[in-house]
Amino acid sequence: MDPILFLRAHPPFDHLPAGMLRELESGLEIAYYPKDARILLRGGAPNRHLFVIRKGTVRLEREGDLVQVLEEGECFGHPSLIGKTSPHVDVVAAEDALIYQVPGDTFDRLMSVPEFAQFFLVDLSERLRQSASSRPLPLGRELGTPVGRLPVATPVSVTAETTVGDAARLMREKRISSVIVESDPPGILTDRDLRSRVLAEGRGPATKVADVATRPMLTISADATLFETLVFMLEHHVHHAPLERDGHIIGIVTDTDLLRLYMKTPIYLLRNIERVSLPDDCARYDAELAAMVETLVWGGLAASQVGPVVSRLNDALVARFLRIAEGELGPPPVPYAWIVFGSEGRMEQTLLTDQDNAIVYADGGDASCDAYFAALAERTVRALVAASFPPCAGGFMATNWRRPLSSWVALFRGWIETPEPRALIEALNFCDFRVAHGGLDLAPLEDLLRRAGREQLFMAHFARASVGLQPPLGAFRHIRETEEGVDLKKGGLAPIVSLARLYAIEAGCTARSTLDRLEGAAHAGTLSRQGADTLAEGFRFLLGLRLREQLRALRAGGEVTNHIRLEHLEAVERQHLKDIFVAIREIQRAAELRYAVQRLA
Repeated sequence: MDPILFLRAHPPFDHLPAGMLRELESGLEIAYYPKDARILLRGGAPNRHLFVIRKGTVRLEREGDLVQVLEEGECFGHPSLIGKTSPHVDVVAAEDALIYQVPGDTFDRLMSVPEFAQFFLVDLSERLRQSASSRPLPLGRELGTPVGRLPVATPVSVTAETTVGDAARLMREKRISSVIVESDPPGILTDRDLRSRVLAEGRGPATKVADVATRPMLTISADATLFETLVFMLEHHVHHAPLERDGHIIGIVTDTDLLRLYMKTPIYLLRNIERVSLPDDCARYDAELAAMVETLVWGGLAASQVGPVVSRLNDALVARFLRIAEGELGPPPVPYAWIVFGSEGRMEQTLLTDQDNAIVYADGGDASCDAYFAALAERTVRALVAASFPPCAGGFMATNWRRPLSSWVALFRGWIETPEPRALIEALNFCDFRVAHGGLDLAPLEDLLRRAGREQLFMAHFARASVGLQPPLGAFRHIRETEEGVDLKKGGLAPIVSLARLYAIEAGCTARSTLDRLEGAAHAGTLSRQGADTLAEGFRFLLGLRLREQLRALRAGGEVTNHIRLEHLEAVERQHLKDIFVAIREIQRAAELRYAVQRLA
């Protein structure tokens, strides 16, 4: 291949204009280095070239220890070239290598191109961030539009003493579906309230609106985006979002307003969920969810933003199934909480995966209590299977995991105070728990998670379990690819999730999402800011890459997996992938040292 054609296929040379490429070609040197030849010597003469590997591999070594292996298309020599200093590492040909050498004066002129210079001057997390922000979005950024720009209904108010009959007539006259109630605190009365709290309860038209309105009224900033408004409605299970600015309600956006914009939206799917009466009604839930996810992605949403939307919809579906089961079994004998964990607990699930759930119920029930929750679990898990949620292969489902709160507290305490390697696999899962439905307060479990970071023995065992999955890097830090491709979940996402969980627990941070945990760890100082930023941007990159490939597979009628083939990636994506894997492994090794993993028997 022509040298310039080769360079243009690899970052950052793909950003150079034609004139710069011609200048680069005129001064380019081509050198051959046999295996074990020293290309640069640490502490030797100042470096005068940027090196680009055309064929072969090179090793970066420091005092005889391997630092990194570079492959075809990768650059080296730039730190010392920029600083006009001696090399900081030895560079040795790991095998016969053909190298393109760019003279220092040519490199200096190329650095006048901002995109070229940024590649060498910013760290990995910033490169990933810039790469993500530079990708064009096919349908624009509609979901980033402030909701206050929508043509929404002007708010209409009534006093607290107004009767529901008068309020209903006013709503009919104004052709609106809600009114603001001027009470303390302020409230909102909707057409749904008239149905469920007035007519269904046998109340008369003389009932005061203050007695049936929703108070206090939940509001959202008029500057919030459409995406944030969607999440607001899903999270609070509301169909009206009063828009607040400077303490005043300036408008009310409804689910109907959003439906006019998008038919395959979370609101559209939520409406379908609310109509479910039998599990079979959700036989196509996975297909409808995938269509919605694709709509959100093509509308400009990042994969990390899709997760909370999908999780809220899944919560609504679980809640619907639980209410149906309660209708068949009767009301629960004691308060309970249906908890989810894994990617669903972290709100990072983008497409449907297997179930991870359990039941915590209050202490004090009689002997029939567990029998009730066993039946509740069986009905709900079966309904989820019918809705395309596969059973958990490891058995982490409410049919197997249900117990009173005191028993859960004892279980958590045992994991923390007397950690055992096999039991810690369970601990890794349940540390991500989140209540999806139910009113039982799980503060005792939250308190145990906050205290866990102070237990040194637990943290050492927890660290060893957390670094069990490692990136698929070979002896020379090549990316290992199987016949299926590279497993993005096991090789990248899961290790980042585990590291974020580990450092957040030490910090006493009870956040669940990986990105929030990394931020909490950085804020507390258990993880460096650079490390947290690198893992966060790597997580976003891998999550987006996996979702892109999964949606592509769905459109082609193929199997949805966590794998990707390197040949399907652009050169810059392959470089990012390798850099992320290397960064993960380095932070894993730092964790092993920090938590003294080597001292464990």
